Amino acid sequence: MTAAGTSLPFELLHAEMVMYAEEKGKQREEDRKKLLESGLEDEKLVTRAFAHHNSITYLEGVGWRVGYVMGEKVSREVPRLATELEVMKFVCKELWNNCFGKQVDNLRTNHQGVYVMHDNHFITVAPFAGDSGYLDKSSSFLAFPCGLVRGALAALSINAIVTTTVETLPQVKFHIQIQGKTSK
Repeated sequence: MTAAGTSLPFELLHAEMVMYAEEKGKQREEDRKKLLESGLEDEKLVTRAFAHHNSITYLEGVGWRVGYVMGEKVSREVPRLATELEVMKFVCKELWNNCFGKQVDNLRTNHQGVYVMHDNHFITVAPFAGDSGYLDKSSSFLAFPCGLVRGALAALSINAIVTTTVETLPQVKFHIQIQGKTSK
């Protein structure tokens, strides 16, 4: 299947996941407010119970799980990746192609554990190209891919923090800060 053939089902699935996660997040917030209004003594407990369950956290978690499985699956046929740079090149070429139907457009590094992947036409925000009103909403549409990258790196024994920068849609920069290697 071509990249164009696989993008529409993925775009639809991803859009539905984001919508579902945001609706669940709103429901959790309403539930939290109801608990606070019911007169519970410990406001900190209620706030803490709901703090880590917003839509972006949920989408990032789903992305991490998918990325971990994809990282394991795609790396099976590849010789062992010895260096961080080899792992990052693998993510930019093989993993990205398997997940999004194309390679990353550019990879930069400072050779001190910080990498920046540039995708000039990223699939999850491409439908909003040219509409700057969606810049604020882009974090919801980039949480899953951030988790996907973090999960794939974890499958390849690298702990990392993954964030994004969007200046103009559909261009996305993924910032990867390596936290260290894990033992498998």
